[in-house]
Amino acid sequence: MTSSFWLVLPAAGIGQRMGADRPKQYLTILDHYLLDITLQRLLEMHPFAGCIVPLHPDDAWWADSVSATDPRITTCLGGAERSQSVLAALQLLEDLAQDNDWVLVHDMARPCLDADDLKRLIGRLRDEPVGGLLATRVTDTLKRSDGAGRVAQTVDRSSYWRALTPQMFRLGILRDSLEQALAKHAPVTDESSAVETLRPGESVLVEGRADNLKVTVPGDIELAAFILQRSGWAPSTQSLAIKKDDRKQ
Repeated sequence: MTSSFWLVLPAAGIGQRMGADRPKQYLTILDHYLLDITLQRLLEMHPFAGCIVPLHPDDAWWADSVSATDPRITTCLGGAERSQSVLAALQLLEDLAQDNDWVLVHDMARPCLDADDLKRLIGRLRDEPVGGLLATRVTDTLKRSDGAGRVAQTVDRSSYWRALTPQMFRLGILRDSLEQALAKHAPVTDESSAVETLRPGESVLVEGRADNLKVTVPGDIELAAFILQRSGWAPSTQSLAIKKDDRKQ
């Protein structure tokens, strides 16, 4: 049976660390919503069967986004936590997809995903029974603190990776993993951490580019713009235009 590929990009967060007047997905990079850049770039990279975007119940900006008019995108209500938003999207997909289909969950705040990384992720995992994620090897020297601001130990970094997104798992496995983790009140920092509790040792690490930046603090906006421009990406005025009076100055 051929498996379809679906996208889930949670957008229910409020981005408190940015200190802005709106959630960070609606800040602008190169005069375009971060959200629009991320969504439109991913949807151009692969023929996904569809895309689910969980939104905050009080979202006041989605309607003004270009993505709101994209027929490939369906929205749903997100939850207080990322894991709850992803689970809401998966529950919506139950009527559209099969348990064996692939779901790729991507951070909305990562607009710089490289197309070759996505292609490599899908190619490496498409025949796997569970799935995996993009990640990059830790290259800095790691120190473990004693809790009082002093070095207790220098940690061997050879087996450590930084988790990136997309994270790609079978729909049924990811849904069941999230449901069980949330029912047990287990900490879920990403989709892989939920799957690891149900299927330990089965998630595959696929090496990706270190410039798959997650916009978290104000300085990341300029860095993301630089990475996008360096990659040769240029926004289309017609496809990604934002109302001039709604641009974040």
